Amino acid sequence: MTYVVTDNCIKCKYTDCVEVCPVDCFYEGENMLVIHPDECIDCGVCEPECPADAIRPDTEPGTESWVGFNLKWSEAWPNITTKKDPLPEAEAFDGVEGKLEKHFSEKPGEGD
Repeated sequence: MTYVVTDNCIKCKYTDCVEVCPVDCFYEGENMLVIHPDECIDCGVCEPECPADAIRPDTEPGTESWVGFNLKWSEAWPNITTKKDPLPEAEAFDGVEGKLEKHFSEKPGEGD
């Protein structure tokens, strides 16, 4: 099992989760985070830290495609290990449907 970041992170990018991760397996895109599934140790401490409820275990129905998505982008984006401010529009975009199709950016974030 691994944990994955889903589309509710897009345009929110809360980083509370990165501070509690004992193995530093989060990677930063311009407007979301992902978890490297091969680095995740399945501890689950990140899941309750996400204010947007965007982190899910890969055993949850509907998360199958997110494992590949997280792997792809974690190999392209820089590692992030310290908390940053969320995106300015985070509250407005929390829970918005269809963010992957409309708002996802392939651009990398700044990392640490």
